[in-house]
Amino acid sequence: MTDFGALFSQLFSTFWWLLPLFGLAALFKSAWFKGVMGEAMVNLAARLFLNKNDYHLIKNVTIPTEDGTTQIDHIIVSRFGVFVVETKNMKGWIFGSANQKQWTQQIYKSKHRFQNPLHQNYKHTKTLETALGLAHEKMFSVVVFVGDSTFKTDMPENVTYGGGYIRYIKSKTQILLTETEVQQIIGQIAEGRLKPSLKTSREHAKHVRRCVAAKSELAESPATKSCPKCGSEMVLRTSKKGPQAGNQFWGCSAFPKCKTLENIG
Repeated sequence: MTDFGALFSQLFSTFWWLLPLFGLAALFKSAWFKGVMGEAMVNLAARLFLNKNDYHLIKNVTIPTEDGTTQIDHIIVSRFGVFVVETKNMKGWIFGSANQKQWTQQIYKSKHRFQNPLHQNYKHTKTLETALGLAHEKMFSVVVFVGDSTFKTDMPENVTYGGGYIRYIKSKTQILLTETEVQQIIGQIAEGRLKPSLKTSREHAKHVRRCVAAKSELAESPATKSCPKCGSEMVLRTSKKGPQAGNQFWGCSAFPKCKTLENIG
């Protein structure tokens, strides 16, 4: 054995215990682990602060759709309605409004766009509404952010931090379903969902990747564009006056609140 090989062997025998620590550190920082912990926090809050006799928590529900599958983080069934809960584990400043297609996450000077979670959860809610045959008045979409994030714009009441979603759910006090209907809905979800498994998760992940790729291609089309300042949709406008009369440019659809302009090309 060479001197280098002997040295390496000695170092490995002395510090082998660091390897699992590095592995755990990488795991804790992974998006997968953060997602799991975020969902666990939401589950724990539901179990601690919602009476299990009145609120029935169903986790990680994958439902088949016409174009693939949709995966719902949490469904809470009660006499006060069916709550469809989407969890977002994010940090930094969060900018967005109900109607924007994309919201913005800012960490120091770095900005990242992500799909409006209300729009994302709308598909979940509508899919479940159709599957259950329920009126939309009995369905409630809830988005809960976990992690070190701060809302920098006013949010709708159904977009909350951490345990705030419990307050939103408890604010719905009108009885919309009978106890018999609640049990029927729980049974329908159990029958209609795909069996929770690694295969189901992998197939859904493939579907999500295909959707993301399709949206990326669409975003590159000159027919669609988001405002770099507020995230609203940009629309093509035509100059009517001045030396640029007749030329087209991108203008923010939120004008006059947002006056962002961009040249084409």
